[in-house]
Amino acid sequence: MAYQRRIVDTILDEVFPHLAAIALEGAKGVGKTATATQRASTVLAMNNPQQRESVASNLDRITAVAAPVLIDEWQLEPAVWDRVRRAVDDDSTGGHFLLAGSAAVAPGTPIHSGAGRIVRMTMRPLALGERLPGIATVSLGSMLGAEQRDIAGESPVLFDGYVDEILASGFPGVRGLPERARSLQLDSYITSIVDRELPENGITVRRPEALRAWLAAYGAATASTASYGAILDAATAGITAKPARATVDSYRDSLSRLFVLDPVPAWTPRFHPLKRLALAPKHHLVDPALAARLAGVSRAALLDGQGSRIDRGPATWLGALFESLVTQSVRTYAQAVDASVGHLRTWDGGREVDLIVEAPDGRIVAIEVKLAATVGDRDVRHLNWLADQLGDRVADRVVITTGPAAYRRADGVAVVPLALLGP
Repeated sequence: MAYQRRIVDTILDEVFPHLAAIALEGAKGVGKTATATQRASTVLAMNNPQQRESVASNLDRITAVAAPVLIDEWQLEPAVWDRVRRAVDDDSTGGHFLLAGSAAVAPGTPIHSGAGRIVRMTMRPLALGERLPGIATVSLGSMLGAEQRDIAGESPVLFDGYVDEILASGFPGVRGLPERARSLQLDSYITSIVDRELPENGITVRRPEALRAWLAAYGAATASTASYGAILDAATAGITAKPARATVDSYRDSLSRLFVLDPVPAWTPRFHPLKRLALAPKHHLVDPALAARLAGVSRAALLDGQGSRIDRGPATWLGALFESLVTQSVRTYAQAVDASVGHLRTWDGGREVDLIVEAPDGRIVAIEVKLAATVGDRDVRHLNWLADQLGDRVADRVVITTGPAAYRRADGVAVVPLALLGP
C-alpha cells in the first residue's frame, strides 16, 4: 500500500534537516515506523533479534551506516539512546537519526535524558483529518491568531459517520479491515499489550486478568476525571481482595510508558489568578476504539444509548467516546502549530471546558464538545465565562459538533463539525 502522509510529516519536513536526532514516540501501531522509514537510508530494527544483537555488540555501528538512520523500537536496547546522544555531541548537523519507540524506558534505566540533543515528538493514531483528507475548512492554527476568522463549510460526515469512525479506530493497520476482522485485531492488540508488550519491556504482569479488568475500567472512565479509586472499584466489583495500591499504580505507570493511556492534563493559566482549579487529568486511552472494544459495546448498542460511564455524569457513553475522538484529533492538530492541550475544571465542578489549546504566546482556543447537531446558549456558558475571566487571551471559543455546517453564533462562538476542523 502507498504511504499515507501524516500531519507530523509536515513538521518533520520543516525541522529534521536542522535537528540531528528526533525520537518519534507513541503506542504500538500508530505508524511511527512507516513515517520514519520515508526519511531513512538505513533501518536498524531492535525488535529483530539479529539486528539487535549486531548493534548491541557494536554500538558504533549506528554511526558507520548510511544516514539518516532509523533505529526502530530503540527502547529494547536502551544503550542506543546514549550512543546517539554522544554521536550528536560529535556532529550536531541535521538529519542524522530517527528513533522510533513504543515504550518509554522504565524508571531507573541508566540513560541520559538526551535534552538538547534528541528532540522528542509524539505520534498518535490517525486524526479525523488524516482519515478523511481534504474536507477541513476551519484551521485550529488560524483560530489561535490575533483576529477572529470567518467560519464556514458543509460537512459530509454526520452523526452515524462519527460513530463509525470511533469504532473503526485510528490505527492505520486496523481501520481498513472488515468489521469482524477489525474486532479481532483490536482484541489481539489488547492481549498483546498485557501478554507481550509489557513483559518485553521489562514489566512483570502476575495477574493478566486483573490488569485487563483495570484497563477496561479505565476505558469506562473515558473523558472523565474519575478518581483512580473509583476506577479500581469498577475493575474489582464483587471482589473482596482488591489489588494493592502499589500494584494498581504499577498498572497505570506501565500502561502510560507504553503510551496506551493518553490522559489530558489539567490546564492552569499562566499569570492569571483563576482560583480553585482541579488538577486531575482527564482520562483517555490512545484510541477510543480500544475503549469501545474493552466495553464490548457494538455500534447498535452505542446508537441505542448503551454503555456505562464510571462517573455517571450527564453525558452518554457515546458522548464520552466522541469527546475522545475529538481530543485525539485536536491534539494532533495542536502539535502541528506548536500548541499544548489541557482541560479546565473548577474544584467544585461548577465550571468545565473540555479542551484548552494554548499557543506559545499564551493565547488559547477554548473548546467544548457536543454530540449533537445543534448548539444552545447553555452549551456555551462555560466558554463565555472563561472569555470574561481571561479577556483577549481567549483567541476563540468553539463548540465541536456532529452537525452539518460550520458557522458563528451571534455571540461569536464558532460551531464546527469535527470533520471540518484541521490544523
